[in-house]
Amino acid sequence: MAHLPPPLPGPGSAAAEPATPGTPAFSPLYQQIKALILESLQAGEWKPGEAIPSEMDLAVRFRVSQGTVRKAVDELAAENLLLRRQGKGTFVATHSEQQVRYRFLKLMPDAGDLAAEGQPQREVLECRRLRAPADVARSLALRAGDAVIQVRRVLSFGGVPTILEDLWLPGAPFKGLTAQQMTGYHGPTYAMFEVEFGVRMVRAEEKIRAVAADPSQAELLQVPRHSPLLSVERVAYTYNDVPMEVRRGLYRTDTHHYRNELS
Repeated sequence: MAHLPPPLPGPGSAAAEPATPGTPAFSPLYQQIKALILESLQAGEWKPGEAIPSEMDLAVRFRVSQGTVRKAVDELAAENLLLRRQGKGTFVATHSEQQVRYRFLKLMPDAGDLAAEGQPQREVLECRRLRAPADVARSLALRAGDAVIQVRRVLSFGGVPTILEDLWLPGAPFKGLTAQQMTGYHGPTYAMFEVEFGVRMVRAEEKIRAVAADPSQAELLQVPRHSPLLSVERVAYTYNDVPMEVRRGLYRTDTHHYRNELS
């Protein structure tokens, strides 16, 4: 259970006056409640897919108004951390949900949509435990030489190899991960991380560049050597911006394109 907050301003109050040099800064009350809800999510008090307490119950728990709780929950829902269901309540978002299961996969077929292609076929080429390379350790906020799990796999759509990717995961949270788990789970990989390891990826950052396929990559993706590929490097984070995955993918774009929505 999250700790109760220190004495807070009365219901409906806003942030304190802007801080002047040498004085502490205060966040709005609803932001403090949002942080406490995040603390409970990170601690696993409410698991992905489970309902959280009602706004009224949370208001009693945190000793604030229901409107303050609603504003905190609204922000968490807008960030895809919580999911409102009309007449049912508010639930912890999960990558198993149809509307968010492909939230981090932006490669779309030129004809149709990703859902129409169905679940990609996964071929795991390698799954091993090793010491983190220096660049991976930096991205995962690990010490050089800490244990990581490396996975290399090919994702195919409609029988056509489309994505070649390498994943690096911190060794402690993903201890025991096997190639059989990666291959056999019938759902999104991020949903498997939630169910099997209690790790939920809530946001990601990507770097994208164009590259030419080397001989090994060309063979695995069944394209001519030097074919243009889209290189996508992703760092995925769990709650409170803790990095939990480095993923480097090479995407074929002869029948697919990268699509993102900006707002």
